[in-house]
Parts: sequence; structure tokens; C-alpha cells
Amino acid sequence: MRIVVLEGGLSPERDVSKTSARLIANALLSRGHEVCVVDLYEGIEDDSDLDSLFRTGNSDPYTYTILETEPDLEAVIACHGGRRQWLGPRVIDICKTADTVFLGLHGAHGENGQVQALLDAYGIKYTGCDYMGCALAMDKDVSKMLVQGAGLRTAKWVTRPSDQIDFDSINKEIGMPCVIKPIGCGSSCGVSIVSTKEEFDKAISYANQYKQDILIEQFIKGREMTVGIVGDHVLPVIEIIPHEGFYDYKNKYQAGLTTHICPANLTKEQTQAAKDFAYSIFKILRMSSYGRIDIFFDEENDCFWFIEANNLPGMTNTSLVPDAAAVDGINYEELCERIAKESINR
Repeated sequence: MRIVVLEGGLSPERDVSKTSARLIANALLSRGHEVCVVDLYEGIEDDSDLDSLFRTGNSDPYTYTILETEPDLEAVIACHGGRRQWLGPRVIDICKTADTVFLGLHGAHGENGQVQALLDAYGIKYTGCDYMGCALAMDKDVSKMLVQGAGLRTAKWVTRPSDQIDFDSINKEIGMPCVIKPIGCGSSCGVSIVSTKEEFDKAISYANQYKQDILIEQFIKGREMTVGIVGDHVLPVIEIIPHEGFYDYKNKYQAGLTTHICPANLTKEQTQAAKDFAYSIFKILRMSSYGRIDIFFDEENDCFWFIEANNLPGMTNTSLVPDAAAVDGINYEELCERIAKESINR
């Protein structure tokens, strides 16, 4: 197959995306496919022959190293003459030449359905959920409403603009500790767990950097777990144990800072309950192709709580879906190829 892997874009998860995309590209190259990696924002700024941009297995591999902190998007924009349009030059042109587009994007336009809707308009095949599944899963407020409306557990929450949030009212409605996050970011960008007013004020300021409404939810005491789904196949449950703090941006993407236990230490009945819970949410949110559902296991009440859904989960060397797939006997290269082929068949 000829495959374009889209990466980057104007998202706080830009660096995560570049790491995922280039590992995906190398995996596909190793399986004999022609591959070109293109940054959604940067595009192709010269008049290069598009066919010449595709690599084969004999070419040098793609490389990228993720930093500990989120990227400076204003610096990226400044390097491109101040252009703020999220779609770069000739991106659609090169996507048209491919059999399918592997979306190695994370956050913003890549996960909120905008890229998917654009590709649909041009009749271009792509991996992952369609635009509706992306829109429902990416908006944390909407996804929690749908999950709660279906009778499944999710933590009590409120969603408000930052200028309508104050500590006293939140402490009364939600209580402390609580979790504060932007409604439309992934990779734990903008997320804080707070217990005091000082921490609360700092967390609101941090979340507000992403210029979105802010979701504040009850802190659920429990074991953090996640369940990956590829097609209709539910992967083994993973338990996530950060060595320090919680599963934030640094702990997610810097190797050695978090332990993944897969399969999670659950009884057979609990494992099946976790899988059924996650798969139900996957369908409620109209997700398809592949994705990941993050949950908490409440040991005291022997039940699971929905945290959030990931419609383009990370595919780095520390990411969860590849880990679970490996335990299930699916290596990284096979997983990437399976996802790419599924998009062609769809």
C-alpha cells in the first residue's frame, strides 16, 4: 500500500504526535509499504514531486525524540511566518495520492473530527474513528453526558468557562480533592489534581492556557486502568502505576516513569466486567476502527468508573494500546498494518 502518515499540527500534543507518527511510519516501512510522513500544519512548502516524497524499506528510518514538556506552539507559528491556518500547503494533494492516510495526530483538529470531515469531503480513506465518533469522544463534557445517560458510572462534574469558576462553589458542588482539565485536550495536557485553594487557583490558570471551557470532576479513589479496542476486538486490560504523582504528560511519554501491568491484576470476572464496560462506552460514543477507554477500578465497591475516551490513542514506544496488543500476541508492526488495512476495507 501507499500510505501517508499525518503528524504534528497545531496541538499541545504535537510532539507526542510526531513520535507516534514516525514509529508508525517505520513499522509500515518494515512491512513493505510506501510511506510519507507529512506534518498537518507545516505541509509541503515547496514544489517537490509528490511521488518522490514516499520512502520504502530501503530508506533511512524516520526519527523524533519527545521532550519532557509540551511544545511552544507560538514558536512553531513564528517559524512559519505567523500562519495560523491549521492545514498546511499541499496536504490534501499528497493524501489524494495514497491508498489511505494513517492519522498519527493527537489533540485539536486531529481528534475533534475536523480532519476526518475534511478527508471525507475529498473521499480520502483514513484510519481511526469517523468525524462523529471523534467529536463525541474528544469533548469530555459531551462524552460524560452520554455515558451517564446510558446508566454507566462517571464521576460527578461541572463544566464552565474559567471566568465562572471559583473555589468555594466548586468545593460545595464537587468537593476536594478534585480533577481539573480542559474539555478538549488529551495526553493529560492541562490536567491537575488539587486539594487546596492555592492548588485550585494554580490549576485553573494552567488549564485556561488551552483556551477551552474547563471540566472539574470529583476525584475517584481507585486504580487507574485502560482498555484498548481494535475493530471489535477488546485488548487485555492494563493497570497504570506512575512512580510519582499521577499519569501526567511527563509520566506518559518519558520512558521508565510509569509501570504498565498487563494484564491487570484482576479476577476473571473483574477483567470481563472491565472489558464489557469499556466496549459499551466505545459503542455509546460511536467510536470505530480503534481507540482506548480510560477507567478507574473502585476496589471498595468492586466497580468501574469512566474517565475519558481516546479516539486516536498514542502509538509511541511507551503507549498503552501497543503494550496491550503485544500481550495479546500482536506486535507493533502487525498492529499498525492491521489498522491501515482496516481503513481500506472500511
